[in-house]
Amino acid sequence: MKVAGSAVIGVQRDRVWAALQDPAVLVRTIPGCERLEETGPDTYRMTVNAGVASIKGLYQGEVALAEPRAPESFTLRARGQGAPGTVEATVLVRLSEIDGGTRVDYDADAVIGGMIGGVGQRMLGSVAKRTAGEFFSAVEGHLSAPPPAAQTAPEAAPEAAPEAAPAAPAVYERPPARPAEPRPWALLAAFGMGAAAALAGVAVGRLLGRDTAGRRG
Repeated sequence: MKVAGSAVIGVQRDRVWAALQDPAVLVRTIPGCERLEETGPDTYRMTVNAGVASIKGLYQGEVALAEPRAPESFTLRARGQGAPGTVEATVLVRLSEIDGGTRVDYDADAVIGGMIGGVGQRMLGSVAKRTAGEFFSAVEGHLSAPPPAAQTAPEAAPEAAPEAAPAAPAVYERPPARPAEPRPWALLAAFGMGAAAALAGVAVGRLLGRDTAGRRG
């Protein structure tokens, strides 16, 4: 299945690029994403709550950001599996400057198996584009929000430095106060995110756009 689309984000391209490379942003903005765990450079284990129609479930998978050409383009590769089926997706994401913000174009190529693969390409493509639109809107909302007020912590007495311990893998989780409505995993790819990207996301980044639905009859 191939999905292509675009979105406009009213933020400077450098900031959009940085957001689409930041797992702490992606875990908050990819629809259904619950957790990202770093497994290597720009590579993450992902947990996504997703589905199409009545076929819903928890997916475990991996997502990698590759071939970066800051701040112009990158490739997102994602794969996941769960009770509803399997998904593998490759998404090319391109960012260009426009008046008033950034245009994001994405081209996703996904292979879908299992029960979710029987839903039909037209419906999957429609849901994918809708999910992409939600992802990009969430990214824009995140970048446009005022920064949280700085908090000053009380000074603590100096302590002896402990022995250095091996660095644990970085883990990023969606804040519990922001529940996510289940959406299709495939469109992590279009986020973007994208996946972009994606989701989309990312995604993530560039994973997705707007929607037109209908099942192939």
